Amino acid sequence: MTTTHSDKSKDGKKHIAMYIGSLQKGGAERVICNLAEYFWGEGYRVTIVTTYLAPEEYDVKHAAWKRVPAGAEEAELVMDPDENPAWVNLHGGEKDGIGRVFSALIKSEQKDRLTNFRLRHQKLRRVWQELDPDLILSFSGKNNIMSLSTATKDGYKVVVSCRADPDIEYGSKSMRAAMLTTFGKAAGVVVQSNGAKNRFPKFIQKKCTILPNSVNPSFIRPRYMGEREKKVVMVARFHSNKNHAMVMEAFKAATEDSHKDYQLVFYGDGPEKAKLMSLAGSLGIEDRVLFKGNVTHVTEHIEKTRIFVLASNHEGMPNSLIEAMALGLGCISTDCPCGGPADLIENGKNGILVPVGDKQAMANAMKKLMDDDEYRESLGIAATELQQRLSPEVVNAKWKEYFERVIGS
Repeated sequence: MTTTHSDKSKDGKKHIAMYIGSLQKGGAERVICNLAEYFWGEGYRVTIVTTYLAPEEYDVKHAAWKRVPAGAEEAELVMDPDENPAWVNLHGGEKDGIGRVFSALIKSEQKDRLTNFRLRHQKLRRVWQELDPDLILSFSGKNNIMSLSTATKDGYKVVVSCRADPDIEYGSKSMRAAMLTTFGKAAGVVVQSNGAKNRFPKFIQKKCTILPNSVNPSFIRPRYMGEREKKVVMVARFHSNKNHAMVMEAFKAATEDSHKDYQLVFYGDGPEKAKLMSLAGSLGIEDRVLFKGNVTHVTEHIEKTRIFVLASNHEGMPNSLIEAMALGLGCISTDCPCGGPADLIENGKNGILVPVGDKQAMANAMKKLMDDDEYRESLGIAATELQQRLSPEVVNAKWKEYFERVIGS
């Protein structure tokens, strides 16, 4: 797994290491996988460095590794997010494909808590020394602090990316102190919105570059022009930040006097599902609220529907909203920090923004789109412009231009 300077000069490829906790299915993890595949396809050497091997992960095209059972040939012991043993063959996938390295301490390496903290830093520092990358891209929270505190000691260029509201990612006193101490060492800081950039002090803002998420290619298609299903859809994990309860209350209010043929459809799962199902019953709308769980190919489930809702208290750059707009749905979103929805929606032109937590405003927006087919269609048609503005080709090219600038600096 060791990469030396002579290796680099021999194959002539620039080497990018991408660091995240695991490749379990989530927004940041998907972006890492997409970027890894893109840069590998552009002729770079790419290695994904993760702490863990999660039980269910995104498939990575051209992966050089594969998960294997214990005892399999070339099986290497790594850890899953619950610190249970997992096994991987680091060379069992595509030859010269996208590499993978794991940085968690295995059980035999672990000591007491304080010692483990030091050992984790030492192990990650060795990973960077062995990989010897031209650039390290780190995603989210503690990972950013870990990469900066281990890689910059040896002069490696580290770009850190905040994928959510920095006030949330670095909300505690200890995390904020660590961020303020380490971010000055970054070669660059990638954020997804102007609002996120403005959360940082001036000396970090100077390092910030705004690079939004791209549209998932499966959502780039001609807009559906047939009769649309009378459904309000929401694609989100059942978590208090997403405000499903408020959406149900707003839906009830919007359909109190008319539009009782509309359904509210939730896609996703999470710890609050049972409580939300009970609430639907107490609101008397259980026959019009559908809990569909996690689905594959969500595109096929929502593209013929009329209204999409995002009701979060906080978001970075929400993929679900990008995707619904790309499909041309009538979209309603809270104008939540740190500004991702406001960067996507021009209120009243390609969607509707409502204040965070404002049930009445949400209900009014739903009713407006239920009442006025022509207005809803005009919003949906305008929203599809995101297919061009945030196409993978456009966004990935911006990442490449940015990385080349950092590597060459």
